[in-house]
Amino acid sequence: MICLMRRLQNLHPGRKFGLKLRSSSTSATGTLPETKCNYEDFIDNRQQQAKCSILVQVSSERSYPELYNYCSRFGSIVNAHHYCLRHDDELNYILLEYAREEEASAAIDAGGVSDEMSGTPVRSPFLWFRASTGKKKDNLSSSTMPHPGLLSIDGCRPIGQENLLSLLKKAENIDRQIVELHQNSQLNDLGVRMRFLAALQIQQAISGMFPSAQAVPFGSSVNGFGKMGCDLDLILRFDKERGAKNNQRTEPSRLIYHLKENLSNGRSQTQRQMEVIGDLLHLFLPGVCHVRRILQARVPIIKYHHEHLNLEVDLSMSNLSGFYMSELLYMFGELDTRVRPLTFTIRRWAQSCGLTNPSPGRWISNFSLSCLVIFFLQQLRQPILPSIGSLVKAADADDFRVTEDGINCTFVRDLERLNFQSRNTSKLSELLLQFFEFYSQFDFHNRAISLNEARSLAKPDHSAIYIVNPLEQLLNVSKNVSLEECERLRIEVRNAAWLLESEVENTSVKEGTETIWGLLNLFKHPEKTIIRPNMFFKPRMVEVSDLFENGMSTTATPPAGVTYKNPSIRQQVQNIKASTRNELKQMRGSSSSVTSASAAAASSSSSAPTSSKNRRSR
Repeated sequence: MICLMRRLQNLHPGRKFGLKLRSSSTSATGTLPETKCNYEDFIDNRQQQAKCSILVQVSSERSYPELYNYCSRFGSIVNAHHYCLRHDDELNYILLEYAREEEASAAIDAGGVSDEMSGTPVRSPFLWFRASTGKKKDNLSSSTMPHPGLLSIDGCRPIGQENLLSLLKKAENIDRQIVELHQNSQLNDLGVRMRFLAALQIQQAISGMFPSAQAVPFGSSVNGFGKMGCDLDLILRFDKERGAKNNQRTEPSRLIYHLKENLSNGRSQTQRQMEVIGDLLHLFLPGVCHVRRILQARVPIIKYHHEHLNLEVDLSMSNLSGFYMSELLYMFGELDTRVRPLTFTIRRWAQSCGLTNPSPGRWISNFSLSCLVIFFLQQLRQPILPSIGSLVKAADADDFRVTEDGINCTFVRDLERLNFQSRNTSKLSELLLQFFEFYSQFDFHNRAISLNEARSLAKPDHSAIYIVNPLEQLLNVSKNVSLEECERLRIEVRNAAWLLESEVENTSVKEGTETIWGLLNLFKHPEKTIIRPNMFFKPRMVEVSDLFENGMSTTATPPAGVTYKNPSIRQQVQNIKASTRNELKQMRGSSSSVTSASAAAASSSSSAPTSSKNRRSR
């Protein structure tokens, strides 16, 4: 294997592993181009936006004119966003984007340290706007200098549940409901900017010793499937940038850096490095708190909370396959505009049914649900998405990627070179119904799902659901799902198909109606559903702990909060409690009699030597 890796490295110098991100120009436009760009261009543009930005804490959004006037002395401000964090107090922030990176750097360099605050001064794009002392007046007055308006006010606040339900009720049809749900739930532009600013903070903190280091977001924050408030996944790499910049050299440099030799294996070295990075985050970086090191996991990570961004962050150094998986999902979302709205709707439905859970466990994950959606769109008579195998075949030398663990992540990156055009014209409502019908009939017991081949395979083990990991094909991304949860999934998709079919047939909805219809019938999830999985997995009539609750009580009433709809079950429970109490009394009686007998025997044995002594003394 090592020999093979060396040969591959010789064939493609500089592309063994690492993050291949193209170098960006020194200036950035105010907004991203509307035309579709590939994943690497998207990451590059967002990184450049972060380098041109600063985040300033202010008293309220009304401080913006004064802040704009003051910060304009460092350069041209092209964008401004406001958001508010509500904890014990309201904390207001304004994100300013300059036209050039040097202008943002000048604003950061002009920052000072307050005598009122204790701590180690750290150069950071996170600042706060001190109130004017009144001794010096700014040369530019807010009344004379025009300023562009804020692009967003309270821009990180997700839409309220009631407002979202109202929008869905007033939609023209189910297709419009799906679009409204996606547009009002997806991670917005400000949310993406904030996440890249968090990555830039770490990158700049270690740039003195590691000038080529990169901290790059991956996962739902960048793949286009993230919702408002989603966590941030970061990967930190010390590798030098790969790609066109290195290829332009006519010959390699003869000056080579001395390196510190690693005296332990790769995993142990990564764990020790992350231990140091965790200390750096905890001790020095402003806004970083609640640092937790989880270094014994399969992928060691550092978890922390960023209080200025209200973000939960997972930082890793060895999860390149996760980075490239995000690229793959991003490409699928860009290939067809129906992919992301459909995925958002199915995730929301699964959440309302209780199929997904924010805590890890036996439940199906959002990533597994996304894989189910992609596989379904590959299975249609007129496929909407291609197989991953076809992406691999279309790759060329520039697309070569192999991680340091030997995982081949090579597939075509340029969407223009992918010769795939879907002829499917189905509406979103039709695709949603077909999704539920497809998986209500899918044989999860015997078949595995392969996105690489776009077909089902014989299941290689006894996992409840088997979804082949697209990049590490020996792994099952849904291995955690239990048999009961698989059965619940199958039943819930069948229920959803029945409900949605009746909704599609009854398309006449009055404009402005306030009744529950369409997607809302899927999301409300009534208590009495059509089919419940109890017929396959019998639940307990009562918890065992309830039988022994208040054990000294002689009443046979059920504990508070427990109701029995069936009188026979109620009587059975009361009989079980009564017999249990009788057995406990008998056990206590027998134990007390045994104790009394033992005590009598002990007293008689202790008195025997005394009487013999008395006899001898006489």
